[in-house]
Amino acid sequence: MRIAVLDLTHQPSPLLDGVPRVGETIAEWLSPELPEATIAAVGIAYGAALPKPDSFDGVVVSGSELGVYDESPWMAPLRRFLLAAREARKPIFGICFGHQIMADTFGGRAEKAACGYVVGRRIYESAGVTFPTHVWHQDQVTRVPPGATVTGTADYCPIGVLEYEFPGLSVQFHPEYTRPRLEELFARGRDRFISAEAVDSALESFRDGEVDRALFASHTAAFFRQHVAA
Repeated sequence: MRIAVLDLTHQPSPLLDGVPRVGETIAEWLSPELPEATIAAVGIAYGAALPKPDSFDGVVVSGSELGVYDESPWMAPLRRFLLAAREARKPIFGICFGHQIMADTFGGRAEKAACGYVVGRRIYESAGVTFPTHVWHQDQVTRVPPGATVTGTADYCPIGVLEYEFPGLSVQFHPEYTRPRLEELFARGRDRFISAEAVDSALESFRDGEVDRALFASHTAAFFRQHVAA
């Protein structure tokens, strides 16, 4: 099984030198639950070409500091890539911006949310299970695409998890991040790419408990096994 991780997050240097890139973080998060797969990060935000359809069996679409309404050289090609992957029934898993760009491309809508910037530990509910996870975003999906079903929510995020009629699954939260990794990003980015107020709020939310990082990794691995085997 070959999984391509599309890394859509810029990592400014020297501010974040030494911090693993987002694509690497996602691969490290998913690999223990999907050991039979070759998981390769593709630095789309750094100018790498989108993978050819016959070079992967499934794809993960990462988060990004951009919104679906921003202009970037890779944005339109990414939308075409997602439509082609859907047509080929390649399983797609989206995280945060990945969740938003999937919905926006497939006929829904994503935009800045009325509740504003949300960072830290939040409680989500999916399939009758309540669980804590990490979040970092100001945009949300505001209109469900045709053929998609909402299967997860949070009190501040009504469209938190989407499942599609084709092999597609996406989440607004960040299952790949650990608390120490976020704390490092907060320390480096405080009052640079994240406000001190947002950092303090996030750190306060971490006091409510830990996040089980493996929970959604297992769920995502099962998703890929089901649809790649199919």
